[in-house]
Amino acid sequence: MAIDAAQLGEVQETLLIPLYGRATETGKPRPMLRDPKAVEMVRAIDYDFGRFDGGRSLFGVVVRTSIIDAWVLDFLDAHPEGTVVEIGAGLNTRFERVDNGRLHWVDLDLPDAMALRSQFFVESDRRRMLAASVLDEGWVAVVKTFPAPYFFISEGVLVYLEEADVRRAVTLIAENFPGADIVTDTTGRWMIDHQDRHDAMKRVSARMRWACDDPAELEGWGLGLRLLESGDLSRLPDRLRDRVPLARRAGLRAASLILRERFGRYKLNHYRA
Repeated sequence: MAIDAAQLGEVQETLLIPLYGRATETGKPRPMLRDPKAVEMVRAIDYDFGRFDGGRSLFGVVVRTSIIDAWVLDFLDAHPEGTVVEIGAGLNTRFERVDNGRLHWVDLDLPDAMALRSQFFVESDRRRMLAASVLDEGWVAVVKTFPAPYFFISEGVLVYLEEADVRRAVTLIAENFPGADIVTDTTGRWMIDHQDRHDAMKRVSARMRWACDDPAELEGWGLGLRLLESGDLSRLPDRLRDRVPLARRAGLRAASLILRERFGRYKLNHYRA
């Protein structure tokens, strides 16, 4: 029996875009990543995924996911028993891709998204799934039961919040987990104002809210954040670059220039609290 995705809220529906991106990438001759679990979930969920076919965003979310995977692996090389916290986990399969058998993991998402997630994933002694908003303080105590250091990921999540709520979420992390790594994407004002032209966003009801033209702005929020790294999707980490064929790398550079021209600056950013 197919699993109905109709219970998802507007923002939570967007979790299906990266899921479909990973599934379609897996079927390519030389995929950037292989995600058979994503293929399984797409087949099991009753949803019109075909609405996203033909858009560049499907490959874009795969690149974004792969870059963050590389950053997580760097963190785990240095801290093999550290804790990764996936904010707005959706149907992400990052744990399955990077698990070293020693790490600790917390998946955090709203109740409707977590109800869908729980049909495909289970908890373990190293992995928890929390049904909560990142704006609720209750999750903090649960995460603190896992060992430091901490690596927080917001992949396509904070951009859907108003800036005041983004500040609140980042403040919760910075004040409760000093020294933690925080990864999030940011997008500029032009993209926020013109997202109806975006190939994936025009297919869903959710709208991005937080505009950030300069990721270094967060260093001025009085939280002690330091921006360690920031770049667009053409800036591939060393451990990822060799897995991407030269032609696709050239395409990424060209696409990044087009996106910069048409949609303003989209960045992946790595901070330390």
